[in-house]
Amino acid sequence: MAILICGGAGYIGSHNVVNFINKGENVVVVDNLQSGHKEAVHPDAKFYEGDIRDAQILDKIFTENKIDAVIHFAADIVVSESVINPLKYFNNNVYGMQILLGAMVKHGIDKIIFSSTAAVYGEPERVPIFEDDRTAPNNPYGETKFMMEKIMKWVNLAHGIRYISLRYFNASGCIEDGSIGERHNPETHLIPLILQVPNGKRDHITIYGDDYPTPDGTCIRDYIHVMDLADAHYLALKYLRGGGESNIFNLGNGKGFSVKEMIVAAEKVTGQKIKTVIGKRRGGDSARLIASGEKARKILGWSPKFTDIEEIIRTAWNYHSKH
Repeated sequence: MAILICGGAGYIGSHNVVNFINKGENVVVVDNLQSGHKEAVHPDAKFYEGDIRDAQILDKIFTENKIDAVIHFAADIVVSESVINPLKYFNNNVYGMQILLGAMVKHGIDKIIFSSTAAVYGEPERVPIFEDDRTAPNNPYGETKFMMEKIMKWVNLAHGIRYISLRYFNASGCIEDGSIGERHNPETHLIPLILQVPNGKRDHITIYGDDYPTPDGTCIRDYIHVMDLADAHYLALKYLRGGGESNIFNLGNGKGFSVKEMIVAAEKVTGQKIKTVIGKRRGGDSARLIASGEKARKILGWSPKFTDIEEIIRTAWNYHSKH
């Protein structure tokens, strides 16, 4: 048996491919390479270039391979872009989930682990955020991920496809050997953007708004290392294989850092001064997003290994300084 990783050539997907292979799993990857990189896919994984909105490629994959479960990372993820171009996000994310689940029903595959997001909560009513807190997305990206969760819920009831939805907070860092890392074009995530300054790729880092209701006026986020995310996906698969029911889990360290704090931490790691410029707020950004990860700890037995923000940034710098 094998697992299918949709979006396995992307940042989080490629790290999961490595982790699952290291755990002895047979891995099949499908990726349209819109934002992923084929060279980031582990050589022991079987690779198909294709889009999950194409039912024919899914039929081919499910016919040619004995797939036990699906891990779903294939989605557009940039909050600011989703505000400007919401139709792109509803097409790729929501319609993509519809086609994928339809193929799973057709081929009798009954387990899916989904890459969700803290953006489903919108502006939280309390911090830290728990899984049963109000869901009120304030951008199309978060709305599409929430809709994808709802689609899985109803397909589970109708067809018995059990799901785990993992609501990440801010994925960060890279595998410790620096062999693969975070590489978007254009880059939109904070840590690699900050590191482009000491890497000589940009003159400064723009801080989008310094008037949020936080101690230093900049947005606060909970950063979780990408390999800790990968461990959670593996534990989620074990949970479903053991007969566990559909469930939703937050994945975060439970501690938040502001944009300004992240820049200071990056200066310590790189030993270089990082120039900043204050810009206007971006649409769809929440002031503070911090997770409670207690449910994942209790039910999945998950515990993040990377809890120091400088250590997380150091793994990212190990990759970006070499590539």
